[in-house]
Amino acid sequence: MADLPQFSSTGSRPPADGTPWWRGLTRYHWFVLTVAALGWLFDCLDQQLFNLARKPAMESLLATAPANPDQPPTAEEAKALQKKVDFYAGLSTCIFLAGWATGGLFFGVIGDRIGRAKTMMITILIYSLCTGLSALSRGFWDFAFYRFITGLGVGGEFAVGVALVAEVMPDRARPYALGLLQAFSALGNFGAAAIGIALGLWQIRTAEGLIYGWEPWRWKFVIGALPAVLALVIRSGLKEPERWRAMQAKARETGVVLGGYRALFAERRWGRNALFGMVLACSGVIGLWGIGFFSIDLQMSVLRKTFMAEGLEGPALKGRLTVWSGVASMMIQIGAFAGMMLAARICQRIGRRPFFAIFLVLALLSTALVFQFLDDISDFYWMLPLMGFCQLSLFAGYAIYFPELFPTRLRSTGTSFCYNVGRFVAASGPFLLGQLSSGVFSGSPEPLRPAGTLMCLVFLVGLAVLPFLPETAGQPLPED
Repeated sequence: MADLPQFSSTGSRPPADGTPWWRGLTRYHWFVLTVAALGWLFDCLDQQLFNLARKPAMESLLATAPANPDQPPTAEEAKALQKKVDFYAGLSTCIFLAGWATGGLFFGVIGDRIGRAKTMMITILIYSLCTGLSALSRGFWDFAFYRFITGLGVGGEFAVGVALVAEVMPDRARPYALGLLQAFSALGNFGAAAIGIALGLWQIRTAEGLIYGWEPWRWKFVIGALPAVLALVIRSGLKEPERWRAMQAKARETGVVLGGYRALFAERRWGRNALFGMVLACSGVIGLWGIGFFSIDLQMSVLRKTFMAEGLEGPALKGRLTVWSGVASMMIQIGAFAGMMLAARICQRIGRRPFFAIFLVLALLSTALVFQFLDDISDFYWMLPLMGFCQLSLFAGYAIYFPELFPTRLRSTGTSFCYNVGRFVAASGPFLLGQLSSGVFSGSPEPLRPAGTLMCLVFLVGLAVLPFLPETAGQPLPED
């Protein structure tokens, strides 16, 4: 591959004269970054809408007619229903994550073979349309099917998006642009929280808790279908990166394979990076999806106790819970946005591996703090932003680091492998958390607290593999 066209190799550290990283970017650079960032923003909007809608959807889809309509359910019946809801909420998350991992692995290869822009358009259409179909669910299994297909699109979008931005941006701007792209995920999550709050306020004003005949969770998925319009923008104005087109031309001449897991593991350097990068990602992905996002259930428990003590019940209670679950999500995303905006600067100043070492420890401590001590609404305003800052900063690090581990012909495949294989393992996270809550810690007054705290040890797994990964700060993207 030595005779490939030479691209900028000035390194990715900012110049000594202090010129801002964005100086010199063209209108097309900004267009690519905007489209990729919006794709990831809407991707994360969908994820967070699902997290907020998961339990209300299960309560609605699993509800059965009471044995005696004239009497409220007994404590035993209510407890049995809640246990069923918790189980299927966790199962739906497992299925979504399995779809995410499958889609990521499949579309990662497709992105190397047919191009970043084409693949991004396909994945955005998939996750948008199937999110909309989730609103029409009649039972658990059709809901789970829609979420699996949605996961295929969600999983595929990230790898092609970061590969696209990494290959289009000048080397010195690359890590900052990728950090900014990942920070847009917090805006997507923040938007989902705002949607949840608005629907909750609307729900409070209705007698039956319905909005035009539908529960609020269904409207969340309707709104989640809107990003399909972005695919039209991608088709009309986005070109494949010059690096990828040059590699494609060379592959036609030489027969070199673009993408694919056989090619990824055929060479020791790339296979090693893929395996250790995957373990590093597993730590953060399981920490977020298997633990962090289930703090929403802990928050709901705290809120329910508070509001029931005030005498709220029925639609008023449900509406208030919907509003405050959105507020709690916003608190997490405020911290997440700040952390991800700083991540690129920290990565550049101290290096990729030291960054991960520090933030894996901080993620462990902040998440354990929430599960152990969050017990009042006032705690939402500092504990949740702190957890969001520490947990989600890791994902900005992944967006910056993983494209630097692989050559152009394997960049989408390798990035997707690292980022998505961990989701197969993460899919077991909700199940393990449920087993710890209902089994090992079932005698605890609040089993979710010790279960979540114990699972925080998963962040240490990432620390164990850091010595085996290369430091890439200040280096150009590898060509081969």
